[in-house]
Amino acid sequence: MDKDKILEVIRKADAPINAGKVAELTGLDRKVVDKVMKELRESGEIVSPKRCYWEIANK
Repeated sequence: MDKDKILEVIRKADAPINAGKVAELTGLDRKVVDKVMKELRESGEIVSPKRCYWEIANK
């Protein structure tokens, strides 16, 4: 599932990661990544420590 792939990439990143890099590492289309990351942000699963960069909430 796309959500699982995206969460895995964000989880494995050693620093906050942007959506472009997530798309590159997962092989998913950027529009798909943006949509799923929006859902993750709204559900509180990911947080943004700085503009346009994301990490898992409650690391």
